[in-house]
Amino acid sequence: MTEYVPSPSQWVADQVALYEGSGGTEGTTLRDTGLPVIIVTNRGWKTGAVRKTPLMRVADGRNYILVASQGGAPKHPYWYHNLKADPNVEIRDKTEVYTMRVREVVDTEERKRLWAIAVEAFPPYQSYQQKTERVIPLFVAEPTA
Repeated sequence: MTEYVPSPSQWVADQVALYEGSGGTEGTTLRDTGLPVIIVTNRGWKTGAVRKTPLMRVADGRNYILVASQGGAPKHPYWYHNLKADPNVEIRDKTEVYTMRVREVVDTEERKRLWAIAVEAFPPYQSYQQKTERVIPLFVAEPTA
């Protein structure tokens, strides 16, 4: 199995290390916002390396909504391509770890519903969408068991 390669972004690498090193009891919020995050573990589409990304915790029942916003940047985040190449992920939500499979949501009614949940959980998503020309991708992560 390929080993974990920390993010080149120092704050991301530090947050993942704190979150996982504490067993999910520390580093569970986005910087100083107090808003909850999860850690998504997946495989790099180019390298096959294990990658870990803190994302906003947006739940829909037992599922999680993963929003590829990258702050409204013009391009999708790297992890978007990872999930398109390999939909099998592990999600750590505080002390719980789930094996899940993701799918991109493009169906309009389902996407509308999930986008509303995402914006309610993290209102900046709305302004991120307004500042980019791309449609911000949504994935839904569903338990495999």
